[in-house]
Amino acid sequence: MQYHTVRADTIFYIAIIGKILYLCAVKLKKFLIAAVSIGFLLISSLTAKAQINAEQCVTIGRNVLSMDDYLLSIQYFNQAIKAKPYLSDPYFFRGLAKLYLEDYKGAEEDCSMAIERNKYKIESYKVRGFARQYLGKDSLAVEDYKIGLADNPDDKYFLFYKGVAETELKRYADADSTLNHLLRLHPRFEDGVTARARLRLLEGDTIRALADLTESISLSTANLNPYLMRAEILAKNKQWKEAAADMDEAIRLQPQDADFYLNRAYLRYNSDDYFGAMADYNYALELRPYNAAALFNRALLRYEVHDLRRSAKDFEEVLKIEPDNFHARYNRALILLEAGDYREAIKGFDAIIKRYPRFYPAYYAKAEAYHKMGDMRSAIINVHSAEELIKKYVKNPKTFKLDRPMIAQGTTNTKGHKEDKGSSSQEGDEESDIQVMERFNQLVTVSATETQQLSYNEKIKGRVQDRDMNVEPAASYSFSFFDSPQSLKNTSNSFRNLNDFNQSGYISEKIYLTPGQSAVSDEKDSEWLFGRLDYYMGIVKDGVARPADYLALGVAQTMAKNYTAALDAFDKAIEGDPRFVVAYLGRGYARQMQALYSAELQEGNQDRSEIKRQLENMALAGAIADYDEAFKLDPGLAYALFNKGNLYYSMRDFTSAMQCYSDAINIDPEFGEAYFNRGLTYLQSGNKRQAFVDLSKAGEKGIVQSYNLLKRMK
Repeated sequence: MQYHTVRADTIFYIAIIGKILYLCAVKLKKFLIAAVSIGFLLISSLTAKAQINAEQCVTIGRNVLSMDDYLLSIQYFNQAIKAKPYLSDPYFFRGLAKLYLEDYKGAEEDCSMAIERNKYKIESYKVRGFARQYLGKDSLAVEDYKIGLADNPDDKYFLFYKGVAETELKRYADADSTLNHLLRLHPRFEDGVTARARLRLLEGDTIRALADLTESISLSTANLNPYLMRAEILAKNKQWKEAAADMDEAIRLQPQDADFYLNRAYLRYNSDDYFGAMADYNYALELRPYNAAALFNRALLRYEVHDLRRSAKDFEEVLKIEPDNFHARYNRALILLEAGDYREAIKGFDAIIKRYPRFYPAYYAKAEAYHKMGDMRSAIINVHSAEELIKKYVKNPKTFKLDRPMIAQGTTNTKGHKEDKGSSSQEGDEESDIQVMERFNQLVTVSATETQQLSYNEKIKGRVQDRDMNVEPAASYSFSFFDSPQSLKNTSNSFRNLNDFNQSGYISEKIYLTPGQSAVSDEKDSEWLFGRLDYYMGIVKDGVARPADYLALGVAQTMAKNYTAALDAFDKAIEGDPRFVVAYLGRGYARQMQALYSAELQEGNQDRSEIKRQLENMALAGAIADYDEAFKLDPGLAYALFNKGNLYYSMRDFTSAMQCYSDAINIDPEFGEAYFNRGLTYLQSGNKRQAFVDLSKAGEKGIVQSYNLLKRMK
């Protein structure tokens, strides 16, 4: 058996890219905190298109960008660029949004436009440099980082990015100088230590690379990449148990990555832990049922314990996913031969010979099948065919080369290089016959590149409420002009006052109640939304607005995530109609989101002023008051209780949250989201038994993630 490990440079580079992008996000949030005024007040509205205030658009766009709604933020920056194309900021922030959307070419172009307009905006060079690195333009990226360092020679991240880019360019001496300078200035910067470890590994200095990786882990046990790199080195040294221990840590940090279980299973196999290896393959297939590598490896393990029927079944599943997987087809045929299903085995060998007519082992295996069937003539013919191939090769190896099919697509050979499915190597290459044949019965490991990329997406885009369990409560309900497909209830989300309003015909649009905030998914939707904003702001400006018009404007501003402007519109709607239930619910949601977003911005900021805390608490209290008033006016409004419960949950007042969810369930026993959130609240309170009851009930009501959580908690 041979170990096919993930290349450290590939893993590291992708992980570093994710880290770079994450650091960009952190940097941006710090910048936003400084820029947002006390009380987190935004300009209340946009003016008509002909009179767009570009600065207002940039301010709101930055706000939306920091809430990870990249598509909508781009629309704001587009508006600013149309109004004042000579400004630098709209291009820079639009480029940053495109970066988060993995449009690296667009990010590079926008940052170039920003630099043309203001060459002293150093952050533009940082973002453009990163985009260029991702596009493979490492030389240009280094030039961008040099410009940044000319302005601030000790900038930790410019030095870090530059060192990584120089490593990619194989300018090892330059990279060594850059990274050593970085670590002299910032000796506890764990990513810099890991970057130097990778450099030393590429230079062949495994001992010093291991020392750096151990130091990086000692500085922070929360970074995935050092564990993966060290596991690879230890595995190459056949230190299987130590490598498996590092994979344990990688799985702790990223427990939903099926490929990590696949790689740990290989390490366990080599430690003679067959049960552990089988358990890892089984769990990898629970996470990703169509993981061909896990199926292939499990089939081999089942064959070793002589579980022929299930081994053959696993190889059949591999072939459904990868019909050209030579190794799966060959191994399945061998298993069928051993199991006595000779005709099916011969079909498999024939398929292999058709694709690789000079692969002599298939003729010998086919001869054995005919022999056991009693067909001696066919057996002799196939033995003769195999021997003729070997004789011709011995006489003239260059002319009569033997087929040597490579390992299946997506895996790696013993050198660690990618190989295409169906390709073949010829005699005269480095591998011997024995080495080639050994590769038919080897466990494979897979690259973590894809999962590292999914990890970075989750890190940037996901706001995790319960970090220990990595689950979010079901979102609060808000209003939208777009119907949401996210609803998990069997019936439509609505209530009497909303139905009455929609049937009244006061406005031309229909208002929907949606779980969470409906995303503006494309440019067409964005243009429509901005058109509605212009329309209702025009009515307000003309002084003829009714409460219904203010409500519609509030809904539009909420969809645009301009919560201060939304609050102003809902205030006017309620002034015009103090019993406007829909407006109270809409204003409560806007206050809730403004307060929670303000809290998220200030998280970890030790210098947050008491004034900001008071304003945040006032917004939360105002949201609760609005939900209470909506429920007072409509005692059957379970959604108001549910949203209030979510507010208490976010404040970690689990007793009050539980009461709100219970009251909502009493009103609507089919309210699956309320069962789910109450289940999470019970878990937070340590009541596992009651949590299981609620999560099971939520699953019955259509909350699919309940079952996954139940399984994990068990």
